[in-house]
Amino acid sequence: MRGASRASYAELRDQLGAVAVDSATAEQIGDQVFAVVRLLDSEHGLRRALADSGKPAAEKTAVTRRLLHGKVSEATEGLVADAAAGHWATSNDFADALEQIAIEALTMAAQYSPGGTTPRTPRGVSDGEASVSDTHGGTLDDLEDDLFRFGRVVSAQTGLRAALIGPTPPGAKTSLLADLLSDKVSGPSLSLITQLLTHPRGRSPQAALDVAAGIAARRRQQLIAVVRAATELSVAQRRRLLDTLTAAYGQGIHLNVVHDPAVIGGVSVQIGDELVDGTAASRLAAVRRKLAG
Repeated sequence: MRGASRASYAELRDQLGAVAVDSATAEQIGDQVFAVVRLLDSEHGLRRALADSGKPAAEKTAVTRRLLHGKVSEATEGLVADAAAGHWATSNDFADALEQIAIEALTMAAQYSPGGTTPRTPRGVSDGEASVSDTHGGTLDDLEDDLFRFGRVVSAQTGLRAALIGPTPPGAKTSLLADLLSDKVSGPSLSLITQLLTHPRGRSPQAALDVAAGIAARRRQQLIAVVRAATELSVAQRRRLLDTLTAAYGQGIHLNVVHDPAVIGGVSVQIGDELVDGTAASRLAAVRRKLAG
């Protein structure tokens, strides 16, 4: 987002923090704002009109309230009305900001709901591929893990990926996701995954889940470190790696560990665009390139 859009988005985040006071309220706001985003994506004229900085803010606010009144909660209505009154560089920024607010709300719902987790595997997925958490309550840690692990499930299952990116009706996708995940992840995780994958807005399933994972990590002021290792890391190894990365980057780190036999030995760590690769596979590849040259 450009300068004006960033400022408007920051104001919306502050307002969200004031009205999303508990898990149930935050989850309701998230689901309802996602519905507004779907409306704006289908009604381009409405989106352009509400994002038009040349129109009086009071006029756009009034239109928004008439459109939403009685259909969403007062908190959601106020958020979207204030968004319409904001200044946006483009109409796409307006819709994108509301989507990010919806994601923020569902991450807050997870943050407000402490609970324990036990690793389990979705139906139709073998234990060797990936797992998500069987959550009783849910936490922000659980949400991040659920997003990452289900992203791995989708990447590993071509049939599931095809069902999610194909012309399958949104209702059928919702039913499929509920069947796979309803007793495996927290309520906020299921809501967020369902919202993102039934209305991906032109993104791949993995890309959509990555957007949400990034927002959840920023909410915790953490970086996401994707660690690839040839063997499973012990608890002690994870702790040492986490401590090392935290010290190196000067802020919290959330570890997503991937067991990847192709690594051969060692580990690789990717944080954002930065890759630290200490695997035997990378060293062998470098040797091959030298020989080929």
